[in-house]
Amino acid sequence: MRVIRSLHKQNDYTLTSILKAVGFPKATYYYQLKCLERPDKDQAIKDDILAIREEHKDYGYRRVHAELRRRGYQVNKKKVHRLMKEMKLQVTSFTRKSRKYNSYKGDVGTIVPNLLNRRFKSSIPRQKILTDTTEFKYYETDSSGNLQIKKLYLDPFLNLFNLQIVSYKISHQPNKESMMEALKDAVRATDDCEFRRTFHSDQGWAYQMEDYQDHLKNHAIFQSMSRKGNCLDNSPMENFFGLMKQEIYYGKSYRSYEELKEAIQNYIRYYNENRIKEKLGWLSPVEYLEKYAS
Repeated sequence: MRVIRSLHKQNDYTLTSILKAVGFPKATYYYQLKCLERPDKDQAIKDDILAIREEHKDYGYRRVHAELRRRGYQVNKKKVHRLMKEMKLQVTSFTRKSRKYNSYKGDVGTIVPNLLNRRFKSSIPRQKILTDTTEFKYYETDSSGNLQIKKLYLDPFLNLFNLQIVSYKISHQPNKESMMEALKDAVRATDDCEFRRTFHSDQGWAYQMEDYQDHLKNHAIFQSMSRKGNCLDNSPMENFFGLMKQEIYYGKSYRSYEELKEAIQNYIRYYNENRIKEKLGWLSPVEYLEKYAS
């Protein structure tokens, strides 16, 4: 169509002769021309799809569909999928596996039973809390101008009721002081739970520490640990790490500790307040908690 119209405008040939030369029926040409000039009845929803993807760059068609429904559109998933495909808005995030940080150093303290036992559903806010440590890498330039690989560690605490990160600690290295600070923050953040809490982790060295375990006991908190080498015993926490790294880390390069730290802080805020989840009825963790409270 575009080629035919261009030839017709730029040359002295008649439209009839051009159509005859390319073997294009005149009736078909005028029908398609009419279709091109017709207003796009989906323009409004396309504009909102673009706006949603601008705000949530890693949303696939299912989440975009849910967000459109929240905005009042009565549209099915197949149409949203088709429109996003036409608009070339499929999710194309770079994915790869990175070596998982391993905090297990053997039996360096006391290992406790797996009380949670993969019972990840919770009907009580802040009663079941998961935690783990994950590692990030960034680059810094030394005094000679050479790039050096540095590491940053994140210790988040996840509330199984609404999958919200209730507290977290970012540090240069996972030492005793930073791990205890992370724990104390999490205990304070969940202190209003009306029932006895359970904190679950893997068998990492920090969770075996006497000071760590005593702090939990002093606040009447049950401690639970995954079985050795079994990441599925803490799968919601692992899923959060995978999601976060997919959306802000893999395929990206950070050139300072502060730059990476800020990206993590912004992402956790976004994840808690704005990122909708199917398990929560297409609400964000904060929205789900607010709905429960009301």
